[in-house]
Amino acid sequence: MYEDFVKDRITALRLKKGVSEYQMSFDLGHSRGYIYNISSGKALPPLREFFVICDYFGLTPQQFFDESAQNPLLLQQALDGMKKLSQEDLQLVMQLIDRLKKEENK
Repeated sequence: MYEDFVKDRITALRLKKGVSEYQMSFDLGHSRGYIYNISSGKALPPLREFFVICDYFGLTPQQFFDESAQNPLLLQQALDGMKKLSQEDLQLVMQLIDRLKKEENK
């Protein structure tokens, strides 16, 4: 079960990032078939390499395994940006989020 999730998640994140299996393998410093072997289910990355893959996508391991996150890369960028906001600005962002959620539920 987890093996399928890992390979499917890496594939989905790779496609969202717009890179080929070959390019991702190259970017990570591996042979051209490295990501293909993971995506096809022939292999799983070792734990140390899993952390490198998470870094490649700009995600924490927790975010990698969060299936509810539709756009984990955008969420991480939003969180990084919000960390720099004042309390007043964060409250404004929360008000906007609340308003958008209400609009979505109509």
